Amino acid sequence: MKILVISGPNLNLLGIRNTDIYGHQSYADLQNYIQKHAESLQLQTAFYQSNMEGDIVNAIQNARGVYDGIILNAAAYTHTSIAILDALEAVKIPCVEVHLSNIHAREEFRRQSYPARACIAQIAGCGFRSYRYALMELAEMLYA
Repeated sequence: MKILVISGPNLNLLGIRNTDIYGHQSYADLQNYIQKHAESLQLQTAFYQSNMEGDIVNAIQNARGVYDGIILNAAAYTHTSIAILDALEAVKIPCVEVHLSNIHAREEFRRQSYPARACIAQIAGCGFRSYRYALMELAEMLYA
């Protein structure tokens, strides 16, 4: 099974940006962590990161017929992007929304998630483990 991991704006700055919230590990560290856990679940992963909303929409659309599942951290677009929601609804690929921090315990504007409406689950506040839990959820669903 093939999983596309999509990362939104500023996630490429992990380890540099807001380390008190997101930690000191880098985006490369996150990719390695995900890859390790995906292999243990017999999943193949590909990674896509963009700071541009339209590029993320294109990645979701291009995943149709190629990937069996999506893990999405839309970052700031979580709270603003109806376009990402529409793309997820259109492609009908099982998607788990993830966040490193607990968006529900942060500023009021961060508590709204448009993509969550098209996702099978949302996992937030577990740091890198959020991605491991998302992989486990997709593996259980896809191998059932």
